[in-house]
This record gives sequence, structure tokens and C-alpha cells, in this order.
Amino acid sequence: MLTLSSTERRSLRARAHSLHPVVAISDKGLSESVVREINASLISHELIKVRVHNADRQVREEFLNMLCERLEAAPVQHIGKLLVLWRPQPAEQVGTVRRHAGRAAPRLSKRSFQGPVER
Repeated sequence: MLTLSSTERRSLRARAHSLHPVVAISDKGLSESVVREINASLISHELIKVRVHNADRQVREEFLNMLCERLEAAPVQHIGKLLVLWRPQPAEQVGTVRRHAGRAAPRLSKRSFQGPVER
């Protein structure tokens, strides 16, 4: 499990404030498929929120500890039924930025199709 300093945790909490939960853990508990989905979300997003549908605070705390141990992540926050997890991206993915396919040529305006203007 990764450990964070208080200043790192504070900045990550601020970043996570506007996030929506990407994974939900149901009343049935933490299954292997849920762990895989959380791992995939951490790979692509680095900082995620997880909603736990369980009323017992101790169970939610155990889920947070188990997830951080299994996925080598850091616990950022446990507030209510939300867990915030952070794991830095692997070194080979840090420099890569996914870009959308752009246009090959500049976009033409309506005037470019009308031909030369005669006066």
C-alpha cells in the first residue's frame, strides 16, 4: 500500500471533489470482477471514487484497506459511502497522451466553394 503525506492527500482530495464514482460495490461485497474493474479504472484515471452500498462503516474501511493492499494504491479519503483511491500511472504511460484523430486539411468555408468574386 502506498502512503501519502498530508499535503499530497489534501491536493488529491481537492482534485477528487468534482469526480463522480466510477465503480460501485454492492451489498454482496468485493468480488474479483469488481477488483478488476477498479484496477482498470485506476490504470486509465489514476484517481477514482468508489461507492460502497453497505451501511457498516467498519466493512467499508476493510474494503478500502483490502483494495489498497491488492492494487498497490493509496487511500485518499473515506467519507460516507465513498472511497477515494489513487495510484500513479506506470512510467511507460506517463509520457503518452491519447489524442483524437484530427482533420487532415483545414476546414473549408462556404465562400471557398463559390469561386472567385467578380466586381
